[in-house]
Amino acid sequence: MTNMSVEIEVSADPATAFKVFTEEYDQWWGNGPIDAHESWRLVERRIEPRLGGRVVEDYGDEERVLGTITIWEPGARLAWTTRNDVIIDVVFTALSTGARVTVTGIVPDGVDGSSQLSTVRMAPQWFPRHLERRETQGAQPPPGRFGFALRSAAPAATARWLAEVFQLECTGDIPEIEGDPDYTWIEFRVGNSMIVLWGGGGSVGTDTPIVYVDDLDAHLEHTKAAGATVVTPITEHGFRAYTAQDCEGRHWQFMQAGPRIGR
Repeated sequence: MTNMSVEIEVSADPATAFKVFTEEYDQWWGNGPIDAHESWRLVERRIEPRLGGRVVEDYGDEERVLGTITIWEPGARLAWTTRNDVIIDVVFTALSTGARVTVTGIVPDGVDGSSQLSTVRMAPQWFPRHLERRETQGAQPPPGRFGFALRSAAPAATARWLAEVFQLECTGDIPEIEGDPDYTWIEFRVGNSMIVLWGGGGSVGTDTPIVYVDDLDAHLEHTKAAGATVVTPITEHGFRAYTAQDCEGRHWQFMQAGPRIGR
């Protein structure tokens, strides 16, 4: 059995922090194109407020249950168990300045809990940002119709430069260590527009406009019939998208708009 744990200090008191964590889960958890199993058709996320309740991704025509609540102590503690028996335990402790939120993931031996531990990895990045933002700006909107993918050989360094020099707001923490550019996704928001640093098989200078459309399949068929080169067919990775080349060789990525994203 392995454990992974993080501590988050917030200015809210434990009762408020618990209330926001559970009732505003749909708002503080990431709302970008890779932040749900099928972000392109997600309707709502929710934590059902009771012992035996569920942690759910609601897709309208079906629900994906992420866990079942095994501990429900408002203002103090919350825990749920996933389908593969990973336990996520969240404890709220009073501090003189607010609260400490401790998020622990417990993974049984022989279980791949990497997906479930995303709660432990991302809560310190998204939850305190939401608490700060909700006082002045409200919830961060999902991406709108247009975005841009910037190709970078050093995404983390470039992201730090954009944040420090251009004062762009990153949705999460910028990595301190460079990873493989093709598997690095660092997301900025300007209003409801999205700028993402992402290798994605490209190279520096081959930046990609991202456009959300209402009917991706029909759009692809029109693109092909009009004679454009389709670089990659429709694939899914949280978002659902295909890539085509314009008349001057630029690559455009078209994504399926959903109930929330691309509106």
